[in-house]
Order: sequence, then structure tokens, then C-alpha cells
Amino acid sequence: MSHPLHIVVGLSGGVDSSVAAWLLQQQGHRVTGMFMINWHDTEGTLSGSCPWEDDLLLARLVARKLSIPLEVVDLSQSYRERVVDYMFSEYRDGRTPNPDVLCNREIKFDEFLRAALATGADYVATGHYCRKETFSDGTHTWHRLLAGADPGKDQSYFLCQLSQEQLSKALFPIGHMHKSQVRKIAEEQGLATARRKDSQGICFVGKVDLPRFLQQKLLPHPGPIVEIPAEAVPLRAAPALPEAGKLDGQPESLTEAIRNATLPYHFTPEMGIIRGKHNGAHYYTIGQRKGLHVGGSAEPLFVIATDTQNQVLYTGQGTDHPGLFRPGLKIRPEDIHWIRQDQAMANGTFRKMEVRIRYRQPLQKATLCMLGDGLYILFDQPQRGITPGQFAAWYEQDELMGSGVIC
Repeated sequence: MSHPLHIVVGLSGGVDSSVAAWLLQQQGHRVTGMFMINWHDTEGTLSGSCPWEDDLLLARLVARKLSIPLEVVDLSQSYRERVVDYMFSEYRDGRTPNPDVLCNREIKFDEFLRAALATGADYVATGHYCRKETFSDGTHTWHRLLAGADPGKDQSYFLCQLSQEQLSKALFPIGHMHKSQVRKIAEEQGLATARRKDSQGICFVGKVDLPRFLQQKLLPHPGPIVEIPAEAVPLRAAPALPEAGKLDGQPESLTEAIRNATLPYHFTPEMGIIRGKHNGAHYYTIGQRKGLHVGGSAEPLFVIATDTQNQVLYTGQGTDHPGLFRPGLKIRPEDIHWIRQDQAMANGTFRKMEVRIRYRQPLQKATLCMLGDGLYILFDQPQRGITPGQFAAWYEQDELMGSGVIC
């Protein structure tokens, strides 16, 4: 960008967005801060979770220090409808949503983006640790979403559902930096957020007592906690694939083996023993250990499956219980999202990429298989805690290519 632009920065009251605003200002751009109010309620939140009033105070202090205007926009109604209500719905159906991914897709880069552009801004900037590159293939301009330069803070996963239109108006000024550099700049410039801890918990809600938070809409439904012995878990393995990157012309047995490798485990109470009671299977997620309140076993119990229809919570003993591991996962056709459509896979093809199924998880080598009924991801090594409702994101080198909801 060779000439000054009008850029709205989403000032959140944190150090990252504060330094993003300072950097853009140093580049000669006209910077406006905009603060989002997205959540008013305190039900279920834990003390010390920094309510939005504290965030706004710090955003005002930063704006004053930088001598930039600060506008406030209340998006709490949209946030409740498009993020929190979705979250409740997913937990009700036994899935575990990722509200941070939804918040970026539905609020920060949709509602907030439109509010910012309505002021006449050219771009919207945030303090995300990721990078964007723009190029033309001669007929179309594409925006690549790249991992942040700081491997310990890379936040590209949280933006895995963004579209080309959203990326076209987005800037990530600190994506090329490490967190230590960001804090150093904030200290040197005397920004009020310099030593503020990173936010935790649900986006804009903060740290919560999840069962209590969910009880606002999801009533308790007690049921049994069943322990499934390791030997009751069916053995599964990802099938070997042909050398060529196509599945067309291969025997039907191969595609069926791909599908079978990604199926969630199905358990029944008769397969195990009752170890206790829970208050609602929808309050738990796969891989969870805390909150079961069951003792007397040689090793800790972990949730390996939830049945919200019959209110049964299935558990397995030990961190290596086979019920915690699966060789693959499936994404339904309607839930497959490609950040660049020129990279979308055709039906009957497969492609090696790297995948993560949760934030901060190291990238895992995998093969993506596109079949008519969905995208199947087969991992080189079985993965622990594959959870319906979460997002799987796939990468080639440091470029995030796409994502989808695990079913």
C-alpha cells in the first residue's frame, strides 16, 4: 500500500490490537479504533474474567495515547443469535462447537466488518497472529491466509472459515511478528495494555463454568456414566491408498474402507459397567477428564462418547484408552469450506495435506479424500479426541487451505 488509507482497527483492550493500531499509524495511515460490545450477561462467568467494561476502558486509554478516535458498536444481539444460540444448539445435540471460529466468521468479519466499512474505511485490521498474501493468476485475484510467524501464537485456525470477500478487506498488521516483539513495542510506546494477560475462555464471554453457563438453556438430565473396557473398542485402521491421486476406478471396497475408518464409535450400556451418574451428557465433551467425579479406578476416566438422546456418558480408563483415538474423520458436503476455490478438490480425488482438529494442536500429516457424500480425512497416525462439532483445518505448508465441521 503506497498511499495512506483509512483503516478501522478492532481495538479489543488487548496488547495485540493496540500494537496493530500503532503499526498502521506509523505507516502513515488514518487509523480509527472501533470497540465491539458483544456480551452483557455475567451468568456462568468466573470472577476475574475481565468484563467488557474493563476492555473498553483500556481501549479508550490506548486510543487516547495514539490520538485516534474510538467508536463503540454494540453487536450483542447478533452475537447471541449467531454464536451463542448456535453454541447451545450444538451442545444440545451432543456436539462441541468452537465459538471463537464462529465469532470470527459471523461477527468480527461480518457484522463488525460491515459496521467499519460503513464509516468509509478501506480496510479493517485486527490483532490476529496470521498473515495474508494477495496475488493474481491472470484472471482472478486471490487472497492467501497464512500462519502467523510466531508458531506459538499462530491464530490462523480461528480464521479457518473466512471467505475471499472477507479476506479482501482484512489486514493483520502483527502477523509477521512474535509476541515478545509486540509486548516490547507496547512497553516502549507506553501503551496501557503492554502487560495485560491474553484473554481466555469463550470469545467475548470470558472464562466460564461451562455446565452452569449451558444450564441457562439446557436443563440437567441425569444419566449413567458407563465405563467401556479397552477390549470392547473395535479396531480400525486407515486403508492404504493407490499411488495416483484419484479414487475413480478403484474398487468399491476401498471407498467403503475409507468411510468405515472415519465412523465415530458406537457404544451401548451393555458393553460396559455403570460407574456413576452425571447431570447431563450435553455438558461433556470427548476427551474430558474433569467434572466426572468418579473415583476408585486404577487410572482416571476420560469421556470417549456422549449419547444425548439417551443421556448416557461413555468413559474409558487411562489416557491411552483406544476409545479416545480414531484414524480419521468425515465432513459433510455442506460443511466443507475452501478459502480459495481454485484449490477445491474434485470428487474422486485425494490429496496429502497437514491437518489440525483443535487450536494449538501441532499439524498432523493426513490424506484428504473427496467422495460424493463428503470429505474424508485419514491421518497417518490415529488422533486423540476427534470431536463432532469442532473444526478441522487443513494446510499446505503455511497456507490454510480450508476447513469443515467434524461430523
